[in-house]
Amino acid sequence: MVRMLLGSFIYLFLLIHLFLGCLCKMTEGRTLHVDGCSANVHIHELRRHYSDIRHHALSGDNEIDVKLLEESLIKDVQEGQTCCFLRLLLRFYVERVFNNFPSSQPHHQRCSSALANAFVTIRRDMHKCHCHCGEETQRTIDSVLNKFDKIQIHPAAHKAVGELNTVLDWLDGLGQKA
Repeated sequence: MVRMLLGSFIYLFLLIHLFLGCLCKMTEGRTLHVDGCSANVHIHELRRHYSDIRHHALSGDNEIDVKLLEESLIKDVQEGQTCCFLRLLLRFYVERVFNNFPSSQPHHQRCSSALANAFVTIRRDMHKCHCHCGEETQRTIDSVLNKFDKIQIHPAAHKAVGELNTVLDWLDGLGQKA
């Protein structure tokens, strides 16, 4: 009887240990290494918060003929410019997008705040680096800013949040290359 209880206890202990190990893997971040710089990114957490507000963001996007973040812009970042591009993109989202993303629902506000805080954390890590910004990279970000500025601020913020999937896919790809 004691052996059976001890065996059950060990089995339960192993299951709990396995479950907690999986849970920790899901919440741990991935270190991105870009141009000699590194930042810890919790991509699963970012995707979870984004999925909670995606519908709200897309429903507020009335500028369907405008695309701020063309996938080609992100995928064609020049060699050695990834650090700079990421810093400028994070700055855009932290300073212009999340500050102007309207929501009357507390859940959406919490999710957009969580995304903004995560971007601030990544941005802080990236600011420790000395990224050199080339002219082409600055022009690319300037084109995003110009498109954003041509739209009224709240619809522009909805559009930028709605396009976060492009940014998250890019970040995920950077993490997989490392």
